[in-house]
Amino acid sequence: MNVLIVESNPGLGLLWKRHLKRQGAEVTLVASQEAAILALYRDPYEIIVLDLVLDEGSALAVADFASYRRPEARVIFVTNTTFFSDGSVFAHSPNACAFLQSEMPPEDLAAMVEHYAAGR
Repeated sequence: MNVLIVESNPGLGLLWKRHLKRQGAEVTLVASQEAAILALYRDPYEIIVLDLVLDEGSALAVADFASYRRPEARVIFVTNTTFFSDGSVFAHSPNACAFLQSEMPPEDLAAMVEHYAAGR
């Protein structure tokens, strides 16, 4: 299973990456919209873990590009804000499959990634 993590907080991104690698995933970790788009050009991904609030760039632009370039990739949005807490992110991103708080235990994120990748 190939996973792309787009997370501006390097500590959080590395924590998620370690948990996913323990489950056997191939994981690419990037911190910006530009790096995410370059990764999507290079490699196919089954799952994209995407923070809604990036320090550099737009998460919705990444999700939009992924729906065009890698339509098979599912997006798990994560956030530490109440932005889109009404679930409207699903209306903006057709490849969205989950919306989670970034403070969740990393094993919960790993379980969600495994669940949505298994459906492919």
